[in-house]
Amino acid sequence: MEFNEILVVEDNETMRLGIVESLKRDGYRPVAFGNGPEALAYFEKRRPGIVISDLKMEPMDGLRLLEEVKRIDEKTEVLLISAYGSIEIAVKAMQLGAADFLTKPFSPDELRIRLRKLAERMEQKRALDFLKAENILLKDELSARYADMIGISRPMQHIFSLIERIAGENSTVLIEGESGTGKELVARAIHQKSPRAEKPFIKVNCGALNDNLLASELFGHEKGAFTGAIKQKKGRFELAHQGTLFLDEIGDISPGMQIQLLRVLQEQQFERVGGEETLSVDVRIISATNKNLQKLMSEGNFREDLYYRLSVIPVKLPSLRERKEDIPRLIEHFLKKLTRGKDDAAKRLSEETLSLLQQYSWPGNIRELENLMERLLVISPAGEIDPQLVARQLGNTPVNFENYDNLPMEEAVYAFEKNLILHALKEAGGVKNRAAKLLGIGTSTLYYKLEKFGLLK
Repeated sequence: MEFNEILVVEDNETMRLGIVESLKRDGYRPVAFGNGPEALAYFEKRRPGIVISDLKMEPMDGLRLLEEVKRIDEKTEVLLISAYGSIEIAVKAMQLGAADFLTKPFSPDELRIRLRKLAERMEQKRALDFLKAENILLKDELSARYADMIGISRPMQHIFSLIERIAGENSTVLIEGESGTGKELVARAIHQKSPRAEKPFIKVNCGALNDNLLASELFGHEKGAFTGAIKQKKGRFELAHQGTLFLDEIGDISPGMQIQLLRVLQEQQFERVGGEETLSVDVRIISATNKNLQKLMSEGNFREDLYYRLSVIPVKLPSLRERKEDIPRLIEHFLKKLTRGKDDAAKRLSEETLSLLQQYSWPGNIRELENLMERLLVISPAGEIDPQLVARQLGNTPVNFENYDNLPMEEAVYAFEKNLILHALKEAGGVKNRAAKLLGIGTSTLYYKLEKFGLLK
């Protein structure tokens, strides 16, 4: 694939020559044709990295040429140019893989800027492909070690590598992440790869118990310590001796319980509820929360000294919308898991259905995806899972292009993008970083677009 060679396809001779001259002045090597079939024949032989094509041509229009180019080499970037068009055509072109649109008439400077961006994108892709090829064996090896944790995305490969590095240490670990991201799976993986693997892994859900019950669960109690304490009970700290204690939803514990827990972390000693004997334990603490502990700390609701005791090694889990390339493998994993031992085989998902699932924001993360797969297996008929059924389950409605049909292409794209941003802001309750995640763009990019559309307040 040649980045420097550009294939130009334009049936208007004046426009074609103008583009060619502009490209030559910028140091490119343009090869020009007046129709799609001739250009496609050349492309099959030489495979230039960039194609600039008019949209409306005979006998092969730009969309058909785009489709054929992508079929031959999906890495080729195609820039479509047109004097007219609708938002529906623009969306279809993007679905087929068009990299950009340019509306006639355009200046040489505008063409230069668009091509520079395309070249930068291609160079980034080339570098990423190289890294992927270089690391593929390592990724496969890491993934094989985490049967219950599915992921080939960069964020998950980072988590796998982090687990490998910290498992052998004895330091406390704080796992942060939204609900449904798999915090307990990470805690168990750290334990299983540690020298404590043969010892107990004990879990406590701190958010499900009041102070009295939580104290009894953590530290145990003596017979007669309170009504109903008919015999001595060992606490989770004792049960986890020489193993790992997983404190889930640590952000929900009260200030009083925070003080008790801090003492145990500092001294590795405690007394059972109602008891006087001081007990010593050797326990590694892994805690988890879906709350922002630093924010709670600044508000005076979480002790600073306890936070730093718990977060010697912080682990931040990505949300599912931050690792959407993992969705196909997760779906395959859940379908196999849910149909194991049953007569019916896992139902198929079409490309349209898979695309719909990858576009969804997944506020409930992996847990929501697994629950959806289970529900779809029950309510969908045999065979392929219908995308319309999935859309209804997700609460999605089809995009209405009628509002944009009578607008010129640039105006239609402008209005369509603005409305998408407004919708994301509404869904995110006005929180801009949340809206940016829903849109799949960086927060800085969102601020730029908000300013562009006059929406920045």
